[in-house]
Amino acid sequence: MTRPFLDSFGRAVTYLRVSVTDRCDMRCLYCMAEEMTFLPKPEILSYEELERICGAFIHSGVRRLRVTGGEPLVRRDVMSFFTAMGEWLRRPGDEPRLDELTLTTNGSRLGEFAAPLHAAGVRRVNVSMDSLDPARFAAITRRGNLRKTLDGVRAAREAGLKLRINAVAMAGLNDDEFDDMVAWCGQMGADLCLIETMPMGETGDDRVNRYIPLDRVRADLARRWTLEPLTYRTGGPARYVRVAETGQKIGFITPMSHNFCESCNRVRLSCTGQLYSCLGHEGASDLRGPLRAGMDDAGLLRLVHSAIGRKPKGHDFMLGRADDDPARISRHMSVTGG
Repeated sequence: MTRPFLDSFGRAVTYLRVSVTDRCDMRCLYCMAEEMTFLPKPEILSYEELERICGAFIHSGVRRLRVTGGEPLVRRDVMSFFTAMGEWLRRPGDEPRLDELTLTTNGSRLGEFAAPLHAAGVRRVNVSMDSLDPARFAAITRRGNLRKTLDGVRAAREAGLKLRINAVAMAGLNDDEFDDMVAWCGQMGADLCLIETMPMGETGDDRVNRYIPLDRVRADLARRWTLEPLTYRTGGPARYVRVAETGQKIGFITPMSHNFCESCNRVRLSCTGQLYSCLGHEGASDLRGPLRAGMDDAGLLRLVHSAIGRKPKGHDFMLGRADDDPARISRHMSVTGG
């Protein structure tokens, strides 16, 4: 193995999130504008390019890989990528290998893909679902169908996939549903993760007034549910409690109220080959250009080591700034991958 990735603050990077497309069949209020212009195909990394970059990361100690989008399952032939990455799970323990291959999805196509994903080696899936009410779900996603997502969740459970339901907490939209979501997740055998809204890209929605600090939500839930603190981690930023009444976990992702940057172990590769060492930071390193110019793996690894060496200590997220303020992140969440 080559030397592991360490940033200038001594944090080891062992987790790579890979976007395979910027396209999505929904337009969630916190993620995209209603009218989006998507990237032309030549700008998107091919599966062969994605596999080569991911292989370089795995050879340098990355052990967890999460596939994101956009909506990753809308990309044609996406299972070929999952199958290729799944081979890294089956490597002997003394070779470079993955410990985990996971997926974040809106669930609209999980009914079709749940069984093949399990066969490829995926064991855990995060499903974005911000409401259990069909009309609200349609309003938040702008074009989603709750029934299709629920069918996908059931298919995933039947295929043997562990489930986490991700919900962005939004004042005036779903802040009266959290008890229902805790109870429903308990019935489904799924964990729930609540996420604070983040100021990324112009989406046409007022995220300043939608923002809810999750310590307030947690304190409110604790009035009706027994929340037991846990040291459980999945490799991501969520901090978990167990709900004694259901046996399931609730995670809280708090980039705005209590950032988790001191323990950050992840970087993100966009579908265009831009390496972002921080979701909440504009800086990126281009891997696509050098890759397509013929750079060898050693040169590619030098670029990655250099990029990770510039990983910032913390993110730049800040609500309440003007749209043209540099503290706002101009790119949409779908560009980087959630």
